[in-house]
Amino acid sequence: MKRPRFNTLFWRLFVLMWVTLILSHFTAFVLSIPLTTGGGSPVERMSGANLATLPSLPPGNPLTARSDAGPPAAPTAPMGPRPDGMAPAGPRPDGPPPTGRPGDVAGAPPALPAQTLWFDYALRALLIGLGALLGARWLAAPMQRLSRAAAELAQGLSQGRRPPALDEDRGTVEVRETARVFNHMTQRLQEQFDQRSLHMAALSHDLRTPLTRLRLRIERLPEAVAQAAIADIREMDEMIDASLAVMREQSNGAEPRVVDLGAMLQSLVDDLCEQGQAVELAEPPAARVRVHPASLRRILGNLVGNALRYGQRARLSLEPAAAGVAVHVDDDGPGIPPEQLERVFQPWVRLPGEQRPSGSGLGLAIARDLAQREGGTLALGNRPTGGLRATLVLPAA
Repeated sequence: MKRPRFNTLFWRLFVLMWVTLILSHFTAFVLSIPLTTGGGSPVERMSGANLATLPSLPPGNPLTARSDAGPPAAPTAPMGPRPDGMAPAGPRPDGPPPTGRPGDVAGAPPALPAQTLWFDYALRALLIGLGALLGARWLAAPMQRLSRAAAELAQGLSQGRRPPALDEDRGTVEVRETARVFNHMTQRLQEQFDQRSLHMAALSHDLRTPLTRLRLRIERLPEAVAQAAIADIREMDEMIDASLAVMREQSNGAEPRVVDLGAMLQSLVDDLCEQGQAVELAEPPAARVRVHPASLRRILGNLVGNALRYGQRARLSLEPAAAGVAVHVDDDGPGIPPEQLERVFQPWVRLPGEQRPSGSGLGLAIARDLAQREGGTLALGNRPTGGLRATLVLPAA
């Protein structure tokens, strides 16, 4: 469908201002007539000889006009010569006709009373303000739609939902062009996210083949060495399964489910304790959150793994928070310098200085990204008694 070439923001604003200006002048002129003319019906007042013209501003100064001035007096006809030869008492024939009010200029419209002037100015200001309000809402509507779509885009990409699309056939030329650019951008972002997830899923899937070969070869090793190697391979399998589960949830657009957070924490702690890890859980209160289970397990696994790797011990606790439910993971490590607490959430970041176990520097970055996708927050802080505390806050169900 071909759109009118004059359907632009410029022409809309141009027409709007003209209509507002004309309406303000016409309305102020019509409503001011009963205050500037004498008695009689409205038709007689609007058709009378003393009807004022339509000026851009009402005649007179509202700061100096008299508030009790009535209608302008009719001009007095020039007086002829008196029979006794004396000079006439009236004005001279060649002089300017009086208007009945001091300060009036010959040939100019009669000045209005003060109350009429203030009424006229107030009415014009009210109508122009109303026109500006309606015009601002009208012209800002496309920007509001774009703002809402951008907010939905950010939230949708972080939570694995399809991005919104703007109507490309609605609005002015500029608005339609902006909608086309925005839709193209969202499509490219979605493709990049899908490609990234696909590559990670393919990598995780392809790792299973060499791991299977390793498991077969390990059987030829001594029993003690073989058992340790098999345990490592099993851990790698579990990590691959967790990664694939998270990607499956995000790509399928699965809705979050209500999860018993205390039960999940207890299950995680029991599994780690069976493996000989120093993990403790304080008696958790009843708490339910609405999340993707695989993503939550990945977040908790990364936090507990970091606590064990750098602090040798992990203590978990659960408590209500203002924004939902808070999970604390404490360790006995050296902590992190305060100026580095936010930097460690960046990918590939390793703190300089102390000797630390090997790692890629992705665990905390992945944990925070998943926490934000679930509508939560993740923060780090040094405990007064020593060690580091990771706090995960999730919205309650």
